[in-house]
Amino acid sequence: MAAHDEHPPPRPQFGPLGPTDPREVAGYALRARIGTGGMGAVYLSYTRGGQPIALKVVRGEFAEDPDFRRRFTAEVRAARRVQGPYTVPVLDSNTEGAAPWLATAYIPGFPLAEAVRRHGPLPLDTVLLLVAGVAEALASIHGAGVVHRDLKPGNVLLSAEGPKVIDFGIAQAADTTALTGTDVRVGTPAYMAPEQIVGNPPAGPATDLFALGIVAHFAATGGHPFGEGGAHGLMYRIVQEDPDLSAAPEVLRPLIAACLAKRPADRPGPAQVVEMCRALSPGQTLQRRDGWLPPALAAQVSQRDTVPVSYTHSRAHAT
Repeated sequence: MAAHDEHPPPRPQFGPLGPTDPREVAGYALRARIGTGGMGAVYLSYTRGGQPIALKVVRGEFAEDPDFRRRFTAEVRAARRVQGPYTVPVLDSNTEGAAPWLATAYIPGFPLAEAVRRHGPLPLDTVLLLVAGVAEALASIHGAGVVHRDLKPGNVLLSAEGPKVIDFGIAQAADTTALTGTDVRVGTPAYMAPEQIVGNPPAGPATDLFALGIVAHFAATGGHPFGEGGAHGLMYRIVQEDPDLSAAPEVLRPLIAACLAKRPADRPGPAQVVEMCRALSPGQTLQRRDGWLPPALAAQVSQRDTVPVSYTHSRAHAT
């Protein structure tokens, strides 16, 4: 059987609420579990008008830390100012209650990590549109005074309208809490920039550009430019060694290499990345059409518009 000729069944987009999951948060009736991340669990709910939303409830150990709450409040306030075609807007939040939460628009789509796992590396044209879209999202995020700090394939959704960057405005809130002195690591080691790993200089907008270089390499190859293996060895190579870009399409290597510069000041900004993608695109134009994704992936993305009825007994916002 040729690789990727047939695909395993996709993982369910939604799961039923478990015995320890809340059934309601601040008047939002929770209808299904979307997923769980390092900062908390994400649930499907609906606004009063029936618009689906993704509601993230922060883990209790973060909620109990006063430094986290202070920073979380500031970051959510900034994240609510982010507006852009490739970001997912924050619609509502509460940073003062027993369990802090925020609600974003629900975007039907596949995380880049899952798309590559199931379908293999993306075509060059798709990668260029993906990287340009994520770079534009970073420009919107940075323009609001937010640094993502955890950009990775799991935080990039592939939707029919283009890539969507999620989960900005939270990782930084936890960065200086007491949790950073324990086994909880803010960010994902495989996508950390050298300055995140060594702590100097402080993480800033250029940190997200380093992560974008790794994301671009992953999208184009399915692999990592600093190899595989345990977190400590990988972080050592990120700090000390040059990336191996031999598996990437030759035309992409200069763009990826520029993002992976060790010194933050040597990395391009989001606008420069967009222009580099434009120069590499057919006709030197970036035009996102309905068919920007490979057909098999596009078909599965369209299926995620459907919410399982069994998990959504009522679509109304609780009152």
